[in-house]
Amino acid sequence: YPSEFLVQKITEDNQIPVHLHVSVSLQYVAGLKGSALVEFFHGNIAEVENEELRHLMWSSVLFYKTPNVEVMACVLLSTKAIYFLLDDSFVHADEHQSDFWNKESSDCENTSFHLSCCFVLKLNDLQSVNVGLFDQYFRITGHSADHIVTCLTRDSYNTHTFIQQLMAVLSLLARTPSPEPVDKDFYSEFGSKNTGKMENYELIHSSRVKFIYPNEEEIGDLAFLMAEKMDGLTNLPSLNILLYVLAFQVNHVEGSAQNTSSLQPKTLILTSSDLFLFDEDYISYPLPEFAKEPPKRDKYQLADGRRIRDLDRVLMGYQTYPQALTFVFDDVQDQDLMQNLTLDHFGE
Repeated sequence: YPSEFLVQKITEDNQIPVHLHVSVSLQYVAGLKGSALVEFFHGNIAEVENEELRHLMWSSVLFYKTPNVEVMACVLLSTKAIYFLLDDSFVHADEHQSDFWNKESSDCENTSFHLSCCFVLKLNDLQSVNVGLFDQYFRITGHSADHIVTCLTRDSYNTHTFIQQLMAVLSLLARTPSPEPVDKDFYSEFGSKNTGKMENYELIHSSRVKFIYPNEEEIGDLAFLMAEKMDGLTNLPSLNILLYVLAFQVNHVEGSAQNTSSLQPKTLILTSSDLFLFDEDYISYPLPEFAKEPPKRDKYQLADGRRIRDLDRVLMGYQTYPQALTFVFDDVQDQDLMQNLTLDHFGE
């Protein structure tokens, strides 16, 4: 029996983000409040009788085996496992991955019956948690390719809260303690003697699960990559990354009966001189230990890049979070208006 405070907190968190559409089955879950939500968890999801529901979060998720399919999920953290209650449309989205789910296709005649897929990752199988840049997402890694999931929270607060709850639950696990670490100085702890390169900051939990956070070099690598994309037009020392945020690009669907729009996940990066949109691989990097070859695509793929000096105006919607922004740029074909303005320009 969870405390009243915990039940109230879980009820408050049980809200689907307004900009994302989900199936009827998940809408039903989002409609549950208080003790009904806890009873639903124990009656339909929990695998062990004595496990406790500790945290609930709505988030987009990506699976390692289906890296191109982002699906909405209700993420439930208990004292035994992490449950991902998935939108049923995901199962049909990628037909050749149906063996991943081992699901028998059964069309129920009763239209009031709605089925959801539930992916379970037991806490005992958890090996590491990689936190993304600026806490915009995190990746949970188990012992095989089937057990790698990225939660795209797009919200540092939700990421931080989930990580804190996960650490608290992992502290309850009874695992054999690791051998006592030998005292090391800072440089031998975090630096590699061969390359002199700083490793990512790792926190090894008492349950032996690694929590890996990005270091400053990832920002440096990203700045170098953007300078490369700009074909050397950008001066690298002056390239400061001011903002990194996971967003959606709105594409209006023309010819539809309603004024509908599709949301394309993008990584928006603002520097002191440019605005970039990237298609980012949130699931494949850093490479898992069992990966035998690098991923088929780069971590960052440039989708669009514009100079701030070409920005004409920014239109802001008046709706509440999430905020819609429209960037209007001058349609200038040439990179620099002044570059061809020589005496020869006025000749024959």
